[in-house]
Amino acid sequence: MAQPGFWDDPQAAQKVVTEASRIREQVRDWEALGRRADDVAVLLDLALEEHDAESAREAARDLVALEQAVDRMELATLLSGPYDGQDAILSIHPGAGGTESQDWAQMLLRMYTRWAEEGGYQAELLDLLPGDEAGLKSATLSIRGKNAYGYLKAEKGVHRLVRISPFDASGRRHTSFASVDVLPDVQEANEVEVRPEELKIDTYRASGAGGQYVNKTESAIRITHLPTGLVVTCQTERSQHSNREAAMKILKARLLALKLEEQRQKLDELRGQQGEIAWGNQIRSYVFAPYTMVKDHRTGAETGNVQAVMDGDLDLFIQAYLRSRGRA
Repeated sequence: MAQPGFWDDPQAAQKVVTEASRIREQVRDWEALGRRADDVAVLLDLALEEHDAESAREAARDLVALEQAVDRMELATLLSGPYDGQDAILSIHPGAGGTESQDWAQMLLRMYTRWAEEGGYQAELLDLLPGDEAGLKSATLSIRGKNAYGYLKAEKGVHRLVRISPFDASGRRHTSFASVDVLPDVQEANEVEVRPEELKIDTYRASGAGGQYVNKTESAIRITHLPTGLVVTCQTERSQHSNREAAMKILKARLLALKLEEQRQKLDELRGQQGEIAWGNQIRSYVFAPYTMVKDHRTGAETGNVQAVMDGDLDLFIQAYLRSRGRA
């Protein structure tokens, strides 16, 4: 970076600076783990020398925590994609089935929000279209934090629910589907160019929950990207300006996805294989009845603790997916 002419190409230079910063951060993280390992070793030696049972128990607890930290660091080394370190934009759409699938989509929204909160990420609802009776017809979340996209890309696909329906008076078992799409949030302006003349921007009154102010003013935004036909809406914020910013964020992410689709060698990295939101295309099944199990059909990872998964404990599945991709 100190070389003459390094900043002659600001965009290329900025990429080098960003990559160097990422590598330095990784080195600092591993050095911190090394110091933690030394501390555990010292504590264990002290416990053995003085026959101190409490110190031994503390060392054992610290060792378990250290092992978990090492696992997370090793997992992070699998995030080598060009956008893995970015924030994520996650969208949920119910499949056929009306209220059943719309309620399932709402459950998934809660699951990912809890995952973000538990992991120290910031989750912001960019857009939500409520269901007719319950649940939702679509929802888009912005999840901000280190490697958010790298981890959440494991969730892209069709998710299947089997349960005794709370909407069926006969208490029959129902199967519902919802699709999850995950895109990297575009951070650099040069990644996607959007010219004002390519956009058609409409305003309208927001629908559903949101208070009288939201519904009485034309604060909702619909942006159509004329060259591609992509349409993005946002109505969750009170102000038109905030909704426009959120809609542009989603549009840029989707345009980036299209850009990468055109580059065949990156198709599988970003878009994956996603077909109809129905039987046979699911990546994961969540069975509430007649037994409890969540199983990922790509990796075989499974657990019987359905409630923990619905409360946002997705690490088992995300780690299994990333490790399987690392071996591929």
